[in-house]
Amino acid sequence: MSKIEEVKAMLEAGKAKLVPGLVQEALNDGKGVQDILQAMIASMGAVGDKFSAGEVYVPEMLMAAKAMSKGVEVLKPLLVDGSASTLGTCIIGTVEGDLHDIGKNLVAMMIESAGFKVVDLGVDVSAAKFIEAIKANNDVTLVALSGLLTTTMVAMKDSVQTIKASGLTGFKVIVGGAPISSEFAATTGADGFAPDAGSAAVKAKELVMA
Repeated sequence: MSKIEEVKAMLEAGKAKLVPGLVQEALNDGKGVQDILQAMIASMGAVGDKFSAGEVYVPEMLMAAKAMSKGVEVLKPLLVDGSASTLGTCIIGTVEGDLHDIGKNLVAMMIESAGFKVVDLGVDVSAAKFIEAIKANNDVTLVALSGLLTTTMVAMKDSVQTIKASGLTGFKVIVGGAPISSEFAATTGADGFAPDAGSAAVKAKELVMA
């Protein structure tokens, strides 16, 4: 098994303590930084697919995401101008009135591992805060809104419509969360919807590369 294959296997297994050393060994063996990064992104994609299929659950996903972030830390000094973030910046937050963040954090990690730079605004984020963040960050290609409460679905719809009406362009809007269906997402005016963190990363790439 090559060092890159070892990195992929340990990342999928969520071995956060082993991945950085293996990444360094792969570099020492002359493997390219982007090759290692793409291998890790592919591994996280595989974990996301398993999560979507119900083969693994949130704890395994979090462990794999942690292993990914530890591996990326080794590569970061070698990535010129943050070229790991090839897909632009994603602004993410839980909508106003909702304080849930586990699902949102998971989506943020998955989207980051797919190749985005992520700016996480936290919870209870108003439409105005989303708009401020879009203006404050360069190369925003994606805005992700999360919500877990049925009572905040209205806030999500209002936020999407306010962001869309702001006159700012160049990005797609994606929504998700336990009570959100594809039918409801369509009524908000969002560009995309994802039922879980694994599919969110896939959908995010689809939207910005379309």
